[in-house]
Amino acid sequence: MTSLEPDERYSRQILFRGIGADGQRKLTASRITIVGCGATGSVLASLLARAGVGTIRIIDRDYVEPSNLQRQSLFDEADAAESLPKAIAAARKIAAFNSEIVVEPHVADLIPANIGALFEGARLILDGTDNFETRYLINDFAVKNSLPWIYTAAVGSYGVTLNVLPGKTSCLACIFADPPQGTFETCETAGILNSAVNLAASIAATEAVKLIVGADQWLRRTLLSFDVWRNERAEVAADKPRPDCRVCGEHVFAHLAGEGRPHITLCGRNSVQIHERQRPVDLAEMSERLKPLGTVRHNDFVLKFWQEPYEMTLFPDGRAIIKGTTDKTVARSLYARYVGS
Repeated sequence: MTSLEPDERYSRQILFRGIGADGQRKLTASRITIVGCGATGSVLASLLARAGVGTIRIIDRDYVEPSNLQRQSLFDEADAAESLPKAIAAARKIAAFNSEIVVEPHVADLIPANIGALFEGARLILDGTDNFETRYLINDFAVKNSLPWIYTAAVGSYGVTLNVLPGKTSCLACIFADPPQGTFETCETAGILNSAVNLAASIAATEAVKLIVGADQWLRRTLLSFDVWRNERAEVAADKPRPDCRVCGEHVFAHLAGEGRPHITLCGRNSVQIHERQRPVDLAEMSERLKPLGTVRHNDFVLKFWQEPYEMTLFPDGRAIIKGTTDKTVARSLYARYVGS
């Protein structure tokens, strides 16, 4: 394998005044963690690996499927055929185009019990996940430990991103005091444009590079959102912590303590039950969203959804029973995919 000298590999990046040789050295010495390696996460991982970030830890609980290939740029048909874990597949692909950096894949579900170990040594956390439950957990840990992180999301033609610099800017809970209630769109139910994913992740990756090289004066201090289909763009000020914020103002870390997570239990033979808290679900609306994805039937009291090899029973209070698995991580992933989380 041909080894490229750093000055050659990153020559065009070093020529950019905002980075230069000193900034490139900082990138090489940096350690980041990406949570989730789906649509946004895979683009973040690719861009930052190509930029020369020295150590990238990738945490993801899911595996590659054919439907991922439309937007998840690190994966190919062979990965989907083998159902490779996304973290493993990403590490292999990155090694093929930049063997000089370290990629640490972790096939894991980020939870309060393992977040300390999985975030150990990281200078920056990047959000590539698909649910608010995990984002609030990241936010709690980051604020408590004064660790910067970047929130990024995309669904449909919409993308959004926010830099969180604890003590200096608004945190996620300053902007969204409470997680969304009821059902909301996911990539599975609303679809997604790969262009929206790439734009959101590219903006977030650029902010990550600014932070790593010390270009703090150029860091964006707003929540930036855009719709690439409707040509809409908006920014919300996020330049200071909100004094009454429960996280960065009052230092109440409920999600880190596990209070914000649904209780998940084994439920009979080959079933897992998810006990959501105060999450009313419109079963008629959810039925319409799920019809293109499998067989669905509902009444005023319960919704049944079948997509082989799984069956989901969803109740109006958000509780669900997932049949076809005893793996709680799989059940959480399916719930986030079809209901949102």
